[in-house]
Amino acid sequence: MTQRRDFIKQAGALALGSLLPLESVFAADKLTVGVIYVGSKGDYGYNQAQAQAAAVIKTLPNVKVVEEENVPETVAVQKSMEAMIEQDGATLIFATSFGYFDPHVLKMAAKYPKIRFAHCGGLWKQGNPPNIASYFGYIDECQYLNGVVAGHMSKSKKLGFVAAKPIPQVLRNINAFTLGAQSVDPSITTHVIFTGDWSMPVKEAEATNGLVDQGCDVLTCHVDGPKVVIETAEKRGAMSCGYHASQAALAPKGYLTGAEWDWATPYKTLVADAQAGKPQPNILRGGLKEGFVKMSPYGAKVTPDAKKHADAIKAQMMAGQFVIFKGPLKDNKGGTAIAAGTSYAQTDITLESMNYLVAGVVGQI
Repeated sequence: MTQRRDFIKQAGALALGSLLPLESVFAADKLTVGVIYVGSKGDYGYNQAQAQAAAVIKTLPNVKVVEEENVPETVAVQKSMEAMIEQDGATLIFATSFGYFDPHVLKMAAKYPKIRFAHCGGLWKQGNPPNIASYFGYIDECQYLNGVVAGHMSKSKKLGFVAAKPIPQVLRNINAFTLGAQSVDPSITTHVIFTGDWSMPVKEAEATNGLVDQGCDVLTCHVDGPKVVIETAEKRGAMSCGYHASQAALAPKGYLTGAEWDWATPYKTLVADAQAGKPQPNILRGGLKEGFVKMSPYGAKVTPDAKKHADAIKAQMMAGQFVIFKGPLKDNKGGTAIAAGTSYAQTDITLESMNYLVAGVVGQI
């Protein structure tokens, strides 16, 4: 790992992207794909979900996959990307962590204009290098469904949410979860604790215990590895809804359902485009309908009413007929988050700049 990160090209050499014509880079017999993770591939969470997709593309014809785990959101990821390009011949790089985008992917994409870069969750905009594809999924649909189930199952009407950082994607999930629960009972509140970073196991355990102590009886999260949150909730006798990948095996008593990624869908699309020499999309998005996200199977505790309610909403989402964020909607400071008569489809890029918590969320950004 250290060798890869510390790799420096021989002085005077030019970037691979400037040496080879576009056709020869992408029309090669074998496509080498680099995948970089900020944590462990076996984290029961964010990185595991990405690694599951990498495992799928490994099985595709004429595809070689090079992977590296535990690469921080620093200049280290630039060194990893460069090594994959220069040493391994990668012509498509999946940089999977949010903090890789700015400035690291932006810098490397500018340096290697003939190499394709795919970033998870970065908001590509005009003026960014055109050889970047930003892929992400509308997993707030699944978090809304998590909330519906949690709303049916909660006795205390207090839900807990352990979150890493108050970035738009996290806020969108907290808000969707809360709105889903409030569709069952408008009096339900969601209590949020931010740990400050994507992987903080000690703080995640402390936050989970603190939320249970406050009376929260269903917990969920948005951290890279939900394992600690789900296991701690199970030990405390609380119920849980998973995130990123299935954590059902970690909580056989309390696991209700979960919001899961199915990254194989965008991975396969971007690999096929590279193999065919097609232009890549700069923004690639999808939800339940498009197969970018999915729900964990229901746990044994989930009641028939909860299943029926969640399944009905899921069917509307699959048909493209359900709107999560619509006015009038208040934020948790008493202001207007969304005005009456205004609604945002999942595809509306405005939602990717969300900067508020909805009424009923106990916590602050």
